[in-house]
Amino acid sequence: MPKQKTHKGMKKRFKVTASGKVKHRKAFRGHILGKKSPKRKRNLRQDGVLIGAEAKLIAEALRPGD
Repeated sequence: MPKQKTHKGMKKRFKVTASGKVKHRKAFRGHILGKKSPKRKRNLRQDGVLIGAEAKLIAEALRPGD
């Protein structure tokens, strides 16, 4: 049977922390930044965190097959 592979698209977008949370880059920070307020841009700098069911699914896709 073939090996289970890591999802390469997810590997580029998500990182699993030691406690099992999933970190991701926030959206709306790529371009057209002139109309966004400094406060909004500052808050978009921090990584977003997923917990619960979504995090579990992503962590599973990032784990290579056992």
